[in-house]
Amino acid sequence: MRIIAITGASGGIAEQVIRLLPEEDMVLLIGRSKTKLEQLYQERQNKRCIGLDITDDVAVENLLNHLYQEFGKIDILINNAGYAIYKDFETFSMAEIRDMFDVNTFASMNFCRLVGGKMKERQAGHIINIVSMSGYMASGQSSIYSATKFAMIGYSDTLRLELAPHGVHVTTVNPGPVATKFFDQADPTGAYQESVKVFTLEPEVVARKIVAIIGKKKRHLNMPIALNLAHKTYTLFPNLADYLAGTVFNLKGK
Repeated sequence: MRIIAITGASGGIAEQVIRLLPEEDMVLLIGRSKTKLEQLYQERQNKRCIGLDITDDVAVENLLNHLYQEFGKIDILINNAGYAIYKDFETFSMAEIRDMFDVNTFASMNFCRLVGGKMKERQAGHIINIVSMSGYMASGQSSIYSATKFAMIGYSDTLRLELAPHGVHVTTVNPGPVATKFFDQADPTGAYQESVKVFTLEPEVVARKIVAIIGKKKRHLNMPIALNLAHKTYTLFPNLADYLAGTVFNLKGK
Protein backbone atom coordinates (compact mmCIF):
# COMPACT_ATOMS: atom_id res chain seq x y z
CA MET A 1 0.00 0.00 0.00
CA ARG A 2 1.36 3.39 -1.00
CA ILE A 3 1.23 6.26 1.49
CA ILE A 4 0.58 9.52 -0.37
CA ALA A 5 0.63 12.93 1.36
CA ILE A 6 -1.01 15.87 -0.41
CA THR A 7 -0.99 19.48 0.78
CA GLY A 8 -3.60 21.95 -0.41
CA ALA A 9 -6.02 19.03 -0.70
CA SER A 10 -9.22 21.09 -0.41
CA GLY A 11 -10.27 21.06 -4.04
CA GLY A 12 -9.00 22.09 -7.46
CA ILE A 13 -6.25 19.99 -9.00
CA ALA A 14 -5.71 18.02 -5.78
CA GLU A 15 -9.34 16.95 -5.66
CA GLN A 16 -9.14 15.49 -9.14
CA VAL A 17 -5.82 13.75 -8.40
CA ILE A 18 -7.27 12.14 -5.28
CA ARG A 19 -10.32 10.88 -7.15
CA LEU A 20 -8.03 9.21 -9.70
CA LEU A 21 -5.80 7.48 -7.16
CA PRO A 22 -6.48 3.75 -6.58
CA GLU A 23 -8.63 3.01 -3.53
CA GLU A 24 -5.87 0.85 -2.04
CA ASP A 25 -3.63 3.92 -1.67
CA MET A 26 -3.71 5.56 1.75
CA VAL A 27 -3.99 9.31 1.16
CA LEU A 28 -3.02 11.82 3.82
CA LEU A 29 -5.13 14.86 2.98
CA ILE A 30 -3.72 18.09 4.37
CA GLY A 31 -5.67 21.35 4.23
CA ARG A 32 -6.74 24.26 6.37
CA SER A 33 -10.08 22.72 7.36
CA LYS A 34 -10.40 19.10 8.47
CA THR A 35 -14.19 19.42 8.30
CA LYS A 36 -14.10 20.54 4.67
CA LEU A 37 -11.76 17.68 3.76
CA GLU A 38 -14.02 15.12 5.44
CA GLN A 39 -17.04 16.45 3.57
CA LEU A 40 -15.23 16.57 0.25
CA TYR A 41 -13.81 13.05 0.44
CA GLN A 42 -16.47 11.28 2.49
CA GLU A 43 -16.77 8.50 -0.10
CA ARG A 44 -13.09 7.55 0.05
CA GLN A 45 -12.22 4.84 2.55
CA ASN A 46 -8.39 4.89 2.79
CA LYS A 47 -7.77 8.44 3.92
CA ARG A 48 -6.73 10.64 6.78
CA CYS A 49 -8.07 14.20 6.83
CA ILE A 50 -5.75 16.64 8.55
CA GLY A 51 -6.41 20.29 9.32
CA LEU A 52 -3.12 22.17 9.41
CA ASP A 53 -1.59 25.61 9.04
CA ILE A 54 1.25 24.62 6.71
CA THR A 55 3.12 27.85 7.55
CA ASP A 56 3.43 26.75 11.20
CA ASP A 57 6.84 25.05 11.13
CA VAL A 58 6.47 23.43 14.55
CA ALA A 59 3.01 22.05 13.74
CA VAL A 60 4.26 20.64 10.42
CA GLU A 61 7.21 18.89 12.05
CA ASN A 62 5.02 17.48 14.85
CA LEU A 63 2.48 16.21 12.33
CA LEU A 64 5.09 14.50 10.17
CA ASN A 65 6.70 12.87 13.21
CA HIS A 66 3.29 11.50 14.16
CA LEU A 67 2.57 10.25 10.63
CA TYR A 68 5.92 8.49 10.39
CA GLN A 69 5.30 6.83 13.74
CA GLU A 70 1.91 5.61 12.54
CA PHE A 71 2.61 4.68 8.91
CA GLY A 72 6.37 4.19 8.89
CA LYS A 73 6.84 5.92 5.55
CA ILE A 74 5.53 8.39 2.99
CA ASP A 75 6.01 7.09 -0.54
CA ILE A 76 4.80 10.15 -2.43
CA LEU A 77 4.60 13.80 -1.41
CA ILE A 78 2.53 16.16 -3.54
CA ASN A 79 3.00 19.82 -2.59
CA ASN A 80 -0.07 21.53 -4.02
CA ALA A 81 -0.88 24.42 -1.66
CA GLY A 82 -0.61 27.91 -3.10
CA TYR A 83 -2.40 31.10 -4.08
CA ALA A 84 -1.90 34.26 -6.10
CA ILE A 85 -2.70 37.95 -6.00
CA TYR A 86 -2.26 39.90 -9.23
CA LYS A 87 -1.60 43.64 -8.96
CA ASP A 88 1.11 46.23 -9.59
CA PHE A 89 4.35 45.51 -7.75
CA GLU A 90 4.42 48.74 -5.70
CA THR A 91 0.96 48.10 -4.24
CA PHE A 92 2.00 44.95 -2.38
CA SER A 93 2.59 45.35 1.33
CA MET A 94 5.48 43.49 2.94
CA ALA A 95 2.93 41.43 4.88
CA GLU A 96 1.36 40.29 1.60
CA ILE A 97 4.77 39.45 0.14
CA ARG A 98 5.82 37.43 3.18
CA ASP A 99 2.51 35.58 3.34
CA MET A 100 2.64 34.51 -0.30
CA PHE A 101 6.21 33.25 0.10
CA ASP A 102 5.25 31.47 3.32
CA VAL A 103 2.45 29.52 1.60
CA ASN A 104 3.76 29.09 -1.94
CA THR A 105 7.46 28.53 -1.24
CA PHE A 106 8.63 28.12 2.34
CA ALA A 107 5.92 25.65 3.38
CA SER A 108 6.65 23.42 0.38
CA MET A 109 10.39 23.64 1.07
CA ASN A 110 9.73 22.59 4.66
CA PHE A 111 7.73 19.53 3.60
CA CYS A 112 10.42 18.66 1.05
CA ARG A 113 13.14 19.04 3.68
CA LEU A 114 11.44 16.83 6.25
CA VAL A 115 9.90 14.20 3.97
CA GLY A 116 12.75 14.21 1.46
CA GLY A 117 15.21 13.44 4.25
CA LYS A 118 13.19 10.36 5.23
CA MET A 119 12.94 9.27 1.60
CA LYS A 120 16.71 9.62 1.29
CA GLU A 121 17.13 7.28 4.26
CA ARG A 122 14.76 4.74 2.70
CA GLN A 123 16.37 5.13 -0.73
CA ALA A 124 12.92 5.47 -2.31
CA GLY A 125 10.17 8.01 -2.88
CA HIS A 126 8.79 10.67 -5.19
CA ILE A 127 8.26 14.38 -4.49
CA ILE A 128 5.91 16.19 -6.85
CA ASN A 129 5.82 19.96 -6.50
CA ILE A 130 2.88 21.66 -8.20
CA VAL A 131 4.43 24.92 -9.34
CA SER A 132 3.39 27.00 -12.39
CA MET A 133 4.45 28.17 -15.83
CA SER A 134 4.70 31.53 -14.03
CA GLY A 135 7.84 30.09 -12.48
CA TYR A 136 9.41 30.15 -15.95
CA MET A 137 7.87 33.23 -17.56
CA ALA A 138 7.21 36.49 -15.76
CA SER A 139 4.27 38.65 -16.75
CA GLY A 140 2.84 41.96 -15.61
CA GLN A 141 1.14 42.16 -12.20
CA SER A 142 2.42 38.74 -11.12
CA SER A 143 5.67 39.93 -9.53
CA ILE A 144 5.31 38.20 -6.16
CA TYR A 145 3.50 35.09 -7.40
CA SER A 146 6.09 34.57 -10.15
CA ALA A 147 8.91 35.11 -7.66
CA THR A 148 7.53 32.43 -5.34
CA LYS A 149 7.31 30.01 -8.25
CA PHE A 150 10.73 30.84 -9.75
CA ALA A 151 12.17 30.08 -6.31
CA MET A 152 10.29 26.79 -6.06
CA ILE A 153 11.49 25.59 -9.46
CA GLY A 154 15.11 26.40 -8.55
CA TYR A 155 14.77 24.61 -5.23
CA SER A 156 13.15 21.57 -6.85
CA ASP A 157 15.86 21.32 -9.51
CA THR A 158 18.55 21.28 -6.82
CA LEU A 159 16.58 18.82 -4.72
CA ARG A 160 16.27 16.51 -7.70
CA LEU A 161 20.04 16.47 -8.20
CA GLU A 162 20.74 15.81 -4.53
CA LEU A 163 18.17 13.03 -4.17
CA ALA A 164 18.69 11.26 -7.51
CA PRO A 165 21.64 9.17 -6.25
CA HIS A 166 19.37 7.92 -3.44
CA GLY A 167 16.55 6.58 -5.61
CA VAL A 168 14.22 9.52 -4.93
CA HIS A 169 12.51 11.30 -7.84
CA VAL A 170 11.61 15.01 -7.82
CA THR A 171 9.20 16.42 -10.40
CA THR A 172 7.85 19.92 -10.87
CA VAL A 173 4.42 20.19 -12.46
CA ASN A 174 4.04 23.54 -14.21
CA PRO A 175 0.55 24.19 -15.54
CA GLY A 176 -0.68 27.35 -17.15
CA PRO A 177 -4.05 28.72 -16.01
CA VAL A 178 -6.38 26.02 -14.66
CA ALA A 179 -10.15 26.38 -14.29
CA THR A 180 -10.34 26.18 -10.49
CA LYS A 181 -11.29 28.43 -7.55
CA PHE A 182 -7.65 29.60 -7.55
CA PHE A 183 -8.80 32.63 -9.52
CA ASP A 184 -11.47 33.62 -7.01
CA GLN A 185 -8.72 35.44 -5.12
CA ALA A 186 -6.18 35.93 -7.89
CA ASP A 187 -8.64 37.42 -10.39
CA PRO A 188 -11.91 38.38 -8.67
CA THR A 189 -13.21 40.34 -11.70
CA GLY A 190 -12.72 37.40 -14.07
CA ALA A 191 -11.03 39.62 -16.66
CA TYR A 192 -7.77 37.67 -16.66
CA GLN A 193 -9.56 34.32 -16.93
CA GLU A 194 -11.47 35.58 -19.93
CA SER A 195 -8.27 36.82 -21.57
CA VAL A 196 -6.41 33.51 -21.20
CA LYS A 197 -9.30 31.10 -21.76
CA VAL A 198 -7.62 29.74 -24.90
CA PHE A 199 -4.76 28.46 -22.68
CA THR A 200 -6.92 27.38 -19.74
CA LEU A 201 -6.74 23.75 -18.68
CA GLU A 202 -9.42 21.68 -16.99
CA PRO A 203 -8.28 20.31 -13.62
CA GLU A 204 -9.17 16.77 -14.67
CA VAL A 205 -6.69 16.98 -17.56
CA VAL A 206 -3.89 18.19 -15.29
CA ALA A 207 -4.74 15.53 -12.68
CA ARG A 208 -4.58 12.67 -15.18
CA LYS A 209 -1.11 13.76 -16.29
CA ILE A 210 0.08 14.01 -12.68
CA VAL A 211 -1.22 10.56 -11.73
CA ALA A 212 0.41 9.10 -14.87
CA ILE A 213 3.90 10.26 -13.82
CA ILE A 214 3.75 9.15 -10.17
CA GLY A 215 6.75 6.95 -9.46
CA LYS A 216 8.44 7.85 -12.74
CA LYS A 217 11.71 9.66 -13.28
CA LYS A 218 10.49 12.92 -14.82
CA ARG A 219 12.07 16.34 -14.30
CA HIS A 220 9.27 18.69 -15.35
CA LEU A 221 5.69 18.36 -16.56
CA ASN A 222 4.84 21.57 -18.43
CA MET A 223 1.41 22.27 -19.90
CA PRO A 224 -0.34 23.23 -22.11
CA ILE A 225 1.85 22.69 -25.16
CA ALA A 226 1.39 26.30 -26.32
CA LEU A 227 2.80 27.72 -23.09
CA ASN A 228 5.62 25.18 -23.03
CA LEU A 229 6.62 26.38 -26.51
CA ALA A 230 6.33 29.97 -25.26
CA HIS A 231 8.71 29.05 -22.43
CA LYS A 232 11.26 27.73 -24.92
CA THR A 233 10.94 30.96 -26.90
CA TYR A 234 11.36 32.89 -23.67
CA THR A 235 14.66 31.07 -23.06
CA LEU A 236 16.03 31.29 -26.60
CA PHE A 237 14.83 34.79 -27.51
CA PRO A 238 14.57 36.79 -24.27
CA ASN A 239 14.18 40.21 -25.88
CA LEU A 240 11.32 39.01 -28.06
CA ALA A 241 9.79 37.27 -25.06
CA ASP A 242 9.92 40.46 -22.98
CA TYR A 243 8.26 42.37 -25.81
CA LEU A 244 5.47 39.81 -26.14
CA ALA A 245 5.00 39.55 -22.36
CA GLY A 246 4.66 43.34 -22.15
CA THR A 247 2.34 43.72 -25.12
CA VAL A 248 0.58 40.78 -26.77
CA PHE A 249 0.46 38.60 -23.63
CA ASN A 250 0.08 41.39 -21.10
CA LEU A 251 -3.46 40.27 -20.36
CA LYS A 252 -3.83 40.97 -16.64
CA GLY A 253 -4.12 44.69 -17.13
CA LYS A 254 -6.69 44.52 -19.94
